[in-house]
Amino acid sequence: MVKETIKQHFSIYKDIIKEGDLFTKLSVLIMGASNLRRGQIVKGLLFLLSELAFLFYAVTTGFQALKDMRTLGTQTQGWVFDETLGIDVLTQGDNSMLILLWGVLAIFVFGFFLILWKSNLKSALEVQKLSENGKKIPSFKDDVMAHFDSKLNRTMLALPMVGIIAFTVLPLVYMILVAFTNYDHAHQPPGNLFTWVGLANFKTILASGSAISKTFWPVLGWTIVWAVFATGLNYIGGILLALLINRKGVKFKGFWRTIFVLSIAIPSFVSLLIMKTMLQPDGAINVLLKEWGLISKSIPFLTNALAAKITIIVVNLWIGIPYTMLITSGILMNIPADLYEAAKVDGANAKVIFRKITFPYVLFVTTPYLITQFIGNINNFNVIYLLSGGGPSSLDYYQAGKTDLLVTWLYKLTASSKDYSYASTIGILVFILSATFSLLTFRKTSAYNNEEGFQ
Repeated sequence: MVKETIKQHFSIYKDIIKEGDLFTKLSVLIMGASNLRRGQIVKGLLFLLSELAFLFYAVTTGFQALKDMRTLGTQTQGWVFDETLGIDVLTQGDNSMLILLWGVLAIFVFGFFLILWKSNLKSALEVQKLSENGKKIPSFKDDVMAHFDSKLNRTMLALPMVGIIAFTVLPLVYMILVAFTNYDHAHQPPGNLFTWVGLANFKTILASGSAISKTFWPVLGWTIVWAVFATGLNYIGGILLALLINRKGVKFKGFWRTIFVLSIAIPSFVSLLIMKTMLQPDGAINVLLKEWGLISKSIPFLTNALAAKITIIVVNLWIGIPYTMLITSGILMNIPADLYEAAKVDGANAKVIFRKITFPYVLFVTTPYLITQFIGNINNFNVIYLLSGGGPSSLDYYQAGKTDLLVTWLYKLTASSKDYSYASTIGILVFILSATFSLLTFRKTSAYNNEEGFQ
């Protein structure tokens, strides 16, 4: 399939060489030449002006931006004695951060021009064939109208695509490239430039034995443990709660669902901040337990590492279970009743029915949701940061606490210590972990391999 896609991509160039006339071939160098020759004046001029604008950008800015990316700057900002003034003056230096940004932007501009150039070649060949076959060549007005008719999908997607590229893809590429530099607290431009270091940051984090490496593996372990428990317990708890509410004989089903949905209606950050206050050594929970005589000293809910981890998982149940309950309730209502009737006729009890019918059916439908929740919990910034702040702190960790996930540690590396290169590297590792798990897990599920299994 990849081979066919590549072959199709390059077929336009082969057709230009074999079938193109002089003006079509000239469009390789002068964009819009074929269109201008055949009366598409506005379209041809737009292609030509786009080429001239690109050449102006490339000569004045683009090529220099790409050239500067090789070193990311050489001149640092500093104080130099000015003999004419008799004082030290501050000389402006290069800014590695801006150099990298302009370089990434140049790459995107060059890439966009290549796409436009190929579109020009395709248009040149199409208009040539229309002319040779004696067919009507569409005017600029016809092309515009086509973009609101047969090509409406392209028109509607154009603005969102520009937004995604400008505000998502471009910054993402920039941050990925930062992972291959030494942009940290010791290399802050323009006073101290940063430069390319290749895979050194990955080696430092994964296998150097340094403080940051000794922090990464425990934090990664806790991240996985948290994701497993937060996802699994919420999923199972939501299913059991939905089964309980949907049982025959339970009255006021709507009322019970509403009670649990309240935790969704209230913003999660409000619930988390309230729980954080209640779980303090002098918070409401410890005070009540002392007054009831159940404890003599405060329980370190958020100040002891193990207790904090257990507390976070338990508090997260209040936030996560209602989501699963709502989804599962809808699925349970759509399980064919004849499956249960047939199972009862065969003598199956409630446990067998749940294990053989209910749970497999729910799991089949909710597998994508379950995977999404797992990945979401790996990157669950709010629960950890708002509830424990990543604490309790530890001198054994570099800029991290005992309950920090990779994502909250990443945030601290950027906001507190300005170790942007390490944060970017961790971000890439989190992406690899999430993407690998998602793809491998989903491809092995029945929801992927047996799409119509429960239809």
